[in-house]
Amino acid sequence: MRILHLVLAPRLSGAEVLARDLAVAQQEAGDIVGVASLLPAHSDFATMRADLERAGVSCDFPQRRMRAPGRLWHLLGVLRRFRPDVVFAHATIPAFYARALPWPAPVVYVMHSAVNDFERPLFRIAERLLSRRASAVVAVAQSNVSDYRAAVGSHPGLRLIPNGVDMRRFAAPAAPDAEAATVADGPLVVQLGRYTAVKNQLHTVRAFAEMLRVVPAARLALYGVIEDPSYHASVQALVGELRLGEQVSVNGPRGDIPQLLAQASVFAMPSASEAHSIAFLEALATGVPVVASAIPAFRFADGFQSVQLLDTGDIGAYAEALVRAAAQPRARRGLEGLTLEDTLRGYRVVAREVMGIV
Repeated sequence: MRILHLVLAPRLSGAEVLARDLAVAQQEAGDIVGVASLLPAHSDFATMRADLERAGVSCDFPQRRMRAPGRLWHLLGVLRRFRPDVVFAHATIPAFYARALPWPAPVVYVMHSAVNDFERPLFRIAERLLSRRASAVVAVAQSNVSDYRAAVGSHPGLRLIPNGVDMRRFAAPAAPDAEAATVADGPLVVQLGRYTAVKNQLHTVRAFAEMLRVVPAARLALYGVIEDPSYHASVQALVGELRLGEQVSVNGPRGDIPQLLAQASVFAMPSASEAHSIAFLEALATGVPVVASAIPAFRFADGFQSVQLLDTGDIGAYAEALVRAAAQPRARRGLEGLTLEDTLRGYRVVAREVMGIV
């Protein structure tokens, strides 16, 4: 089977991480797999690209940004070169482009967004026009299913396949590095996520400032793609305003997540909304104590050892939870149904269905 994964821009974010993991696993299973994009790769994607190419997965990314006609022409060239049997278009915009071309291979639209893209009238109209060009629609969360049915209508190929985490990447303990040495005398709180208001890094900084009153040796490290530069600037400004420059680092994305989470004492995720967060799953897989918002996407982890779900908008309660988490041990957590193997089986079933393979 020749499988093509199409993303908007190769970067260190959830949809792209899933595409990378699926592509490598499918290639290892004997399929011929490619990953392509509509926008140039971010510099932080270099490590993931190396992972793909080392596994034998072909990568086809444009060298410069293009307008819509140029993107369509680039994608047509990708399809002609790779000649896929099935295309998995990850997220709304790649799905629009993939279905706009009269290519015979079936297109599977994968909805990753934590927000309802179809609240935007243009997206809703485009989806209604193109919906039948999708041989299947994969939702990573039940909220995606509900949003699609409410805004667009029913689709005979609508499937729910939750994201899964590659447990192999978290099997071996990570070796310490220089950063771990600098925080050896105090707990390290880590938050991963794009710098955008929905990820609520500002809540974490404020709660961490209160945590320091109880755990003065604690450190906070934020990592993520700068999606909203103004929000990123507001996070940096708050760190300065609270005079936390020596205790808080505001960083870009980081590729070696297993190593980072192995060194973390607490994982924080105060998101206002998520679809089915891979970073959250990865934190659960490492056993690190977790403090997260009590949103539907995280509800499945309620009751897991060393996991606290709460209203992270309540800064006092959030700070108290961080203090408790810093004193908790790592935990063994079962992720049955949420591993990469589980997700891979779901995608294989969908691929065979749309290709008419019994």
